[in-house]
Amino acid sequence: MSGQAKSLPPTPLLADYKLRSGVADELFDASGAMRPAWTAFMAQLAKLSPEEVAERFARGDRYLRDAGVFFRQYSADPLQEREWPLSHIPVILHERDWDAICAGLTQRAELLERVVADLYGDCTLVRDGHLPAALVAQNPEWHRPLVGMKPASGHFLHLIAFEIGRSPDGSWLVLGDRTQSPSGAGFALENRMATARVFPEPVPRANVRRLAGFFRAFRGALDDLGRNGGRAAILSPGPGNDTYFEHTYVARYLGLPLLEGEDLIVQNGTVQVRTVSGPQDVGVLWRRLDTGYADPLELDETSQIGTPGLVDAVRQGRVNIVNALGSGILETRAFLAFLPQISEVLLGEKLKMPNIATWWCGQDSERSFVQDNAGKMFIGDALSRALPFDIGNADGLAGTAQTLAGDALGTWIEANAANLVGQETVTLSTTPAWIEDRLLPRPMSVRVFAARTAQGWVFLPGGYARVGRTEEAGALSMQQGGSVADVWIMCDRPAPPETLFDNERFRREDTGALPSRAADNLFWLGRYVERAEGAIRLLRGYHLRLAETGDPDDDSVQQISNLLAALFVDVGAPAHATLTPMLGSARLSAGRVRDRFSVDGWAALTDLMTSLDAMSANIQPGDECARQLGILLRKITGFNGLVHENMHRTSGWRFLTLGRAMERADAAAAVLTACMAGDVPGLGLLDMALEYGDSRITHQRRYRVDPTWETVGDLLALDANNPRSVLFQVTAMRRIAQDLPRAQVAGRVSDVLGALLRLETQLVVAHPSDITIACLTDIRAALADISAKLASAYLN
Repeated sequence: MSGQAKSLPPTPLLADYKLRSGVADELFDASGAMRPAWTAFMAQLAKLSPEEVAERFARGDRYLRDAGVFFRQYSADPLQEREWPLSHIPVILHERDWDAICAGLTQRAELLERVVADLYGDCTLVRDGHLPAALVAQNPEWHRPLVGMKPASGHFLHLIAFEIGRSPDGSWLVLGDRTQSPSGAGFALENRMATARVFPEPVPRANVRRLAGFFRAFRGALDDLGRNGGRAAILSPGPGNDTYFEHTYVARYLGLPLLEGEDLIVQNGTVQVRTVSGPQDVGVLWRRLDTGYADPLELDETSQIGTPGLVDAVRQGRVNIVNALGSGILETRAFLAFLPQISEVLLGEKLKMPNIATWWCGQDSERSFVQDNAGKMFIGDALSRALPFDIGNADGLAGTAQTLAGDALGTWIEANAANLVGQETVTLSTTPAWIEDRLLPRPMSVRVFAARTAQGWVFLPGGYARVGRTEEAGALSMQQGGSVADVWIMCDRPAPPETLFDNERFRREDTGALPSRAADNLFWLGRYVERAEGAIRLLRGYHLRLAETGDPDDDSVQQISNLLAALFVDVGAPAHATLTPMLGSARLSAGRVRDRFSVDGWAALTDLMTSLDAMSANIQPGDECARQLGILLRKITGFNGLVHENMHRTSGWRFLTLGRAMERADAAAAVLTACMAGDVPGLGLLDMALEYGDSRITHQRRYRVDPTWETVGDLLALDANNPRSVLFQVTAMRRIAQDLPRAQVAGRVSDVLGALLRLETQLVVAHPSDITIACLTDIRAALADISAKLASAYLN
């Protein structure tokens, strides 16, 4: 390559890197010389052997897997998680280029603010003919109930993302604006973390601008918005969303509560979150769901993820929404045709960074132009919010346009003119990507994030680019196999350090009360994991007996099989089929509170699920199955220990522990009941009960006699020092319940605490001979009543 020798010694690294005619490139400039921002990085990369490159890339991928980074790829399985598709080679831009980009986008951000304020205000742009009425009135993102409403903050837009690309002449174009609920800023952080694993060398990374300062400024802006009206929180549509990981990650990173619509209520115009301590005011909602779903009373009545009354709270100025409801209309594809003129009307100046050329076919001259040049254009839905090169988001009209040509296409455009736009075919610049063990140029776009602060618009310095896997610019979307790269903003000198925190003074923040939904999921997470552990212990016990006798028809084996059947554990089914629903429910509950999980905790749960999935349906009963179940048992107890020992002792830990204790107490009573009901002398049910309670050695040391119903009942039901006994777990629940909100009101204990005290007293004064089937049945009924009281008081 002609430019290679000017900046880098000849190297096989670039042997296949062929520039395309008429396409700008990020690595080489128009003269064929390597851009200065890339030279230090490429020099480092050229020193690595193919094996070292592969190992480093694997290191970055391993970090992303361990951190649990994923996105959801829309498919028949609505909760299918896909590994984050990192393109390991960063996109590198010089700070001078970046500063020019930010200057142009600052102007555009102010323009978009003025436009959306007008559309929900006096609508002078439509009145004066600068924007066609049809593009507003018929737009699904223009919501009549919001007309006339002014945000309490005075601004509609607080966080914007701009999709930009470099054109063949080297200038930058805006491909689309993202104002509804821009995604990607959190993923940009993970891109940076993963890329740091791949390229840890201080040179050239020391000269790369840091990302933390942007998030510090944005969090400060959110805090300022909620200064007088309650704390800030993130409003998510829930785990089914394709970017749900980002919601949980950013919530952890910024220390913000992650809420869903069902967490919120509106009372007297005030938005409140349901918590275990009662309703608490929320002053700012950073919404990550589309406007239409936000309030089923005034917007989409079919929404099941919104909060009734939210629009009225906004109308009364009692809550700030980031971005304001209704701001998604700015993403409308056809608006790009009118923004250049609107800029001159509203700002008195031309756009510093033009957007992709767009023509709305509802105008005669524009329609004729599109018809004459249809073969060179992308033609699609005028009201769509998708980018023209996102094939995975292509609208139905775009699909129809691709099937027509000649007169048929022209006639079709004429018939559907008001619903169509034509856009120039985008020839995006290319950037180095590692494809099949070599560097190849691939099309890319950069997503730029801007946040409004008291000091003006602040930009995230890089962090997120979309890179195609092929030479076609029409497949950048991750849904269509595209990848995502880190973006480095390269300075000429070391970049100043940045941190998320304001270190000027020490301050201990109140973490806020636990939302009831989160408490419910933590409670059931504890129950499901404990239930799975109990089932693993029972199944392992059965297969160990089977291994000892070698005969599934042996009386002792059959008796244990009947015992497990009474406990709804089917020994005839493959072990993994029995355990998958339990651990699957645990993972689902954990996923709903993922923002409260450490990376290690989530990794441990994922590892447990992976081990379960690896169990073959054809595994041989007996010794081999027992061995596999032993591995699962060690992993599930490791997960329990990791989560319970490392979790901060706040309400979240209390409800997780309550669930675990409730399930363990109930299961112990259930096992004792089943053993008593199915007892046949000499067939080992007492030993099975001790094995289930992990108490065989304790029994031998304490009683020095063969197991009897009194000794086993004493150890597993009444022993205050045995963590597997009913009494131990009831006492643990009583102690936790004493620390719950509203445990005592006006000098009287709560219903939950009162019921626990009565059951604990009953067990403390009981004699081993009192542990009968009737007694155990009463204990289980009391535990069920306590669970119902707990749900009524805190979880519902």
